[in-house]
Amino acid sequence: MATVSDQATGICTHCDRAIPSANIDLHYAHCSRNLERCKICCDMVPKTLAEEHYLNTHAPVACSLCSETMERDILDIHKDENCPRRMVTCEFCEFPLPAIDLAEHQEVCGNRTELCHLCNKYVRLRERYNHEDSCNRIQENSSGSSRYVRPVERDEGPRRRPQNDFPRKRVFFTIAITGIAVILGSIFFPRKTDLSNVQ
Repeated sequence: MATVSDQATGICTHCDRAIPSANIDLHYAHCSRNLERCKICCDMVPKTLAEEHYLNTHAPVACSLCSETMERDILDIHKDENCPRRMVTCEFCEFPLPAIDLAEHQEVCGNRTELCHLCNKYVRLRERYNHEDSCNRIQENSSGSSRYVRPVERDEGPRRRPQNDFPRKRVFFTIAITGIAVILGSIFFPRKTDLSNVQ
C-alpha cells in the first residue's frame, strides 16, 4: 500500500497547499466553497467566520482610556507608554494622576519646600537631590566638624510644619470629632417612632 508521501501531489490553486493528486478536485471544490484568504494576514479562514476573524484579529480598536483608535497590535504599548490618560505618579509626592496632567502638577509640586536637616535651609523639592549632594560634599570636606551646621536664627520664627503631616492629622481629627458627635447625638436624641402609623 502506498503511503501519502509516496503519492503524487498537486497544489490547490485556492489555498496553495499540497494535496494528494487523487483528492485535489474534491479538495478544491470544498476549499473554494468554504474558505477564503484573509487580505491582511493571508490565513485561510472559513467564509462564515471571515468577518469575525477580521474584527477579532485585525480591526482597529479604541483605547479604553483616551478613545484613540489604533491597530490592535500596538494597543498594549500605547496603554503602557503613550496614552495621555494612563496613570503615572508624581516624582515629588508619589500621587497618582493622568500623564497629561503630570507636567503641570510637578511644576507646582516641585516648588514646594522642605527643611534640609544638614544645613537647616528650606530647599525646593525639585532641587533636593542636587542640594543633598552638595550638602554631603560640604559635610565631608569639613572633616566632621560639629560646628559646621548653622544654627537656626531666632528671628525665623517657629519651624514650618511638614506639609504632608498637617492635612492627614486634620482629617483624622475631623473623623474622630464627627464620630463622637454621631454617638452623642444618637444617645441624647434617640429616633422618635411615629405612633400614628401604629394601630
